[in-house]
Amino acid sequence: AERLLVVDPQCDCTEERRVDDLATYVRAGDLLVVNDAATLPASLQGRTASGAAVEARLLASRDGSWRAVLFGAGDWRTRTEDRPAPPVVGEGDVLTFGGELRARVSGVSPASPRVVTLRFEGDPDHFWSALYRRGRPIQYAYVAAPLALWHVQTPFASRPWSSEMPSAARPLAWELVLALRAKGASFAAITHAAGLSSTGDAALDAALPMRESCEVPVETAAAIAATRARGGRVIAVGTTVVRALESAALRADGGTVAASSWDTDLVVGAAHPLRSVDALFTGMHEPGTSHDTLLQAFAPRDLLLRAFQGAQQRGFVSHEFGDSMLVGRGMLF
Repeated sequence: AERLLVVDPQCDCTEERRVDDLATYVRAGDLLVVNDAATLPASLQGRTASGAAVEARLLASRDGSWRAVLFGAGDWRTRTEDRPAPPVVGEGDVLTFGGELRARVSGVSPASPRVVTLRFEGDPDHFWSALYRRGRPIQYAYVAAPLALWHVQTPFASRPWSSEMPSAARPLAWELVLALRAKGASFAAITHAAGLSSTGDAALDAALPMRESCEVPVETAAAIAATRARGGRVIAVGTTVVRALESAALRADGGTVAASSWDTDLVVGAAHPLRSVDALFTGMHEPGTSHDTLLQAFAPRDLLLRAFQGAQQRGFVSHEFGDSMLVGRGMLF
């Protein structure tokens, strides 16, 4: 029953359908690229050495350390923007998460005192088992009840890389995937560590998305090249896929996507000329967010705004458990 809003800048028009109708717009020879990152239980409730409550939301791991964003007292039941600031911490301070996990602050970002680097005590086996016992999925106040970890996995989930669910692929049930394949479309995957969608700090939110790890395998690079050669379209399933593929194209000579693994800080927007992606299947993104900025690489801002406002009036639902959009030139022809 989930809804689909198709936005086509070529005709300056939109069309409302159901997600199950996605195969109507996909042609034989098209390639859909998904993000196969699994979602971590990346929210840890803990205490500082002085006993102050703190929540750490893990972002990315590097050389045994984790970059994290800190929140003050409270949990997902309080709107992110209403959460108090976290207690001030500095290098060498210890944060304790229950009786299982302890981490020392090994760095504080000059961009914000809320962004820290944590080094957890114990060996990797202890860390991972304790994280999956103690951690919880990151969630927000518009969700009615606590989320289990399986709620935030897509059908393509593989390696545990993402802080938050790369949710664009969530509606792609196997029946729909089979219908798309029967239409003559094919699938490929990248892995991209989807980060936070909101921190509650306006200045920090303005800097989103942060640097994130991504990997394009050899098979996906080859599939994209073959799609281009046969005149097919590359359809990104999610904004993280756009960031990964466009970043890979920028890194390669001639704009060709090459297999690689790296960290990207690419911000895609209206001024970014798309090199590797033709269309985007994604969630409903509110105006003013970093996701909305990325959409402007595919369609003009005024068309996107009209489309979003009209969808809101017709009861479309935003956020990761909401409805979907398909944005691209020629989708309605």
